[in-house]
Order: sequence, then C-alpha cells, then structure tokens
Amino acid sequence: MAAPDPTAGMKVILVPTDGSSASMRAVALACSIAKRNKGRVYVVHVIEVKRALPLDAELEPEASEGERILLQAEKAADEQDFEVRGELLQARDPGHALVDEAVERGVDAIILGVEHKRPVGEFQLGRLTQYVFRNAPCLVWIYRQPVEEAE
Repeated sequence: MAAPDPTAGMKVILVPTDGSSASMRAVALACSIAKRNKGRVYVVHVIEVKRALPLDAELEPEASEGERILLQAEKAADEQDFEVRGELLQARDPGHALVDEAVERGVDAIILGVEHKRPVGEFQLGRLTQYVFRNAPCLVWIYRQPVEEAE
C-alpha cells in the first residue's frame, strides 16, 4: 500500500519571504507543489511598522527592499516555470498579518523558509515562525536549510 501524498490537498499556498535563501527555496518548493496540483502560490513580504508610526506610513526604503525581494521570489518561481502572485504588506505584527492573509485567501498551506540560526548556541525558531505555527488555520510546513548550507 502506497503512502498518501501529503501535498495532494495543497492547491493554494502562501509563502512569506524575507529575501533569505531559505525563503527562496520555500518559494521554489511551493511552486513545485502548486504546479503539480494545478494550484496557486501567493508570495508576501511583510514590512513591520513601528508603533510610533501610522500603519499606512510611507516607508520608502523598506517598500523598495520589499519590491526587490518579491522580484527575487518571482525569479525563483520562474526557475520552476511557474507564476506567483506577490504582495507587499505593512503591519505591526508580521505573524498576525500572515495568519490573517492565510484566512483571507483561504490557503491550504503556508510554507515558511527558516534559516538555521543559533543565537544562544542552540537552534531556535523565531517569533514570527512560532506565531504562524501556533495560529494558522491551515497546514504549516517549515523548510529549514541543511546546517552545512546555513553556516
């Protein structure tokens, strides 16, 4: 008896990206899955807005960097011969914004690319990853690069 395909129900996938190689590989993975399932991939970059600023503040340097990151994600998708939809979001809490986006778009899965970091000598998941992991109403996959590549 063959094992069930865990990607079979993943037609609409959300991938947050910060420009890291892990997030770009998560984009490529999502595209591969969505292509096989005739689905869609939404790539988002969240700009965190400080509490001292209005939520709709013009953050030109951050927006330019976000657009550059989304273009990088589109190139990663092109390598998979797949087209993604990119969006720049501004929010106080990026984790909350990603979960809201997942709900609004009715996604089947979120794929997070996570760098292998050891801030205190031991691998840890960041605040955003933990929030999404706990609160997303859909599947959450974490793509962590192999240790050799990350170091």
